Amino acid sequence: MNCNTSSLAPYTPTALNPWDQKKATHLYKRLATGVSPLLINAALEVSPGQIVDVLFDEAMGIPTTVLPEWANKSKRAYEDEGFDFGEINNDNMREWQLQFFQDLRINRLRERMTLFWSNHFVTEKNTYNCGRYMVEYYETLQRYALGNFKDFVHDIGLTDAMLTYLNGFENTKQRPNENYARELYELFTLGEDQEDIEYTQQDIIETSKALTGYNDRIDCEEGECRCQPIVYNAEKFDNTQKTIFGQTGNWNYGDAIDILFNQKSLLIAKFIMGKLYRFFVSPEINEAVVDELAQDFLDSGFEIIPPLKKLFKSEHFFDDNAIGTLVKSPMDYYVNYLNVTGFPLDFIEEPDWERFFFNNASAMGQELFQPVDVAGWQGDYDWINTSSLVVRWQTMEWYLSLLFRELPEEYRRLANDVAASITINISDGNAYADQLAMNIIHAFIPQGLTTVSDYEGLISIFKEGGETQPQYYTDGTWRLEYQGIPNQVYLLLIALIRFPEFQLN
Repeated sequence: MNCNTSSLAPYTPTALNPWDQKKATHLYKRLATGVSPLLINAALEVSPGQIVDVLFDEAMGIPTTVLPEWANKSKRAYEDEGFDFGEINNDNMREWQLQFFQDLRINRLRERMTLFWSNHFVTEKNTYNCGRYMVEYYETLQRYALGNFKDFVHDIGLTDAMLTYLNGFENTKQRPNENYARELYELFTLGEDQEDIEYTQQDIIETSKALTGYNDRIDCEEGECRCQPIVYNAEKFDNTQKTIFGQTGNWNYGDAIDILFNQKSLLIAKFIMGKLYRFFVSPEINEAVVDELAQDFLDSGFEIIPPLKKLFKSEHFFDDNAIGTLVKSPMDYYVNYLNVTGFPLDFIEEPDWERFFFNNASAMGQELFQPVDVAGWQGDYDWINTSSLVVRWQTMEWYLSLLFRELPEEYRRLANDVAASITINISDGNAYADQLAMNIIHAFIPQGLTTVSDYEGLISIFKEGGETQPQYYTDGTWRLEYQGIPNQVYLLLIALIRFPEFQLN
């Protein structure tokens, strides 16, 4: 149940509803998968609306990821150089999956949106099985992540990955294939199982005819066309009259998209805003809020930024009932932890931590470029079960154990850095231990823990892990430079990751 009844009016901080660490942490967790507490503290010096503008400006200013040298390399070119294409193609796809993981850690809002769209315009790498297709698909997701949705729909359907995954390349005038036309409506623009979507099986059949012609592959030799670019062939286009949503003409691909957006514009706007609301705000939508966002989306000509900016600057987004309402996906879980702490991935040569976290997120059901099916990851509570929860605990415990226990000199510096960055009560190197522990907790759980005893238990773990006398915590002499600080931070973090609230975003 969604208890958030706040409106989309701009959030204006007041004494009773302040712009504080809790709200700033919430904003950065949802829009940037977390940032350091130092950045949170800096954000409190400006307005929340300004922070939202900065995040959008940053996202729009980031170029798409630089293409790898193999982006346009053909199967034949590899084989002419003596390489096994199957093996090197698999290596290329793994490389680009890890690139997506790196981008998620660094690019904040732009990559949050890219991740969202990868689970909306779904393809599966195991179906198209081609590194160059993956790169083109990813570049399209990034380019339109905050662009015009109608243009996005037009271009994503012509990517080689999508033409292969949903059988567009098999859709000819002799043998129409309805797969892409159906998913274009059911999953990408209008939704399914709604009373007012108003499209029929005949609309799908007629649309599939308009989408014909994208059937030829460049530079095929002896019938071997794997991983070659797919191009349009006018001779394979169904050059007949089609009737789509009551409109009759010799419609082609572009015409079909125009008719869809002209005839079903409000339905499209509501469907997309509903999905974005579930991704960024709550799994249970507020119908009035989504309807208002949908109208803004429609009024903007399907530009993605205006309704999102309105949402992220609103009282509704910053309402306490919106904080901690989403379950972290496996990727959110790892990326948020790394972004908040600033802990490294390269402190030892083995294991490769980037690949380690990626592999474990994949094992828990979120492999980048490989959603579970055409409907994508359903998310929220689907991410949590007895098996995946144990994986979350164990992977992070192992990482922290090596980081803090295997490198005596390095871990001390890292622990002191994270302690110093999170505390807000340092004076000449002194800090209140209780407050420091509380701040570390709230850096990960801005909505707070459920009970006072939960706080007391974690603070006790923090204090008992130090090499100091108990009175030091009350007489003002406890210092962040003490030898026992790293162990205290380590034990607190180990305990914290097992709390249910830690799994929430």
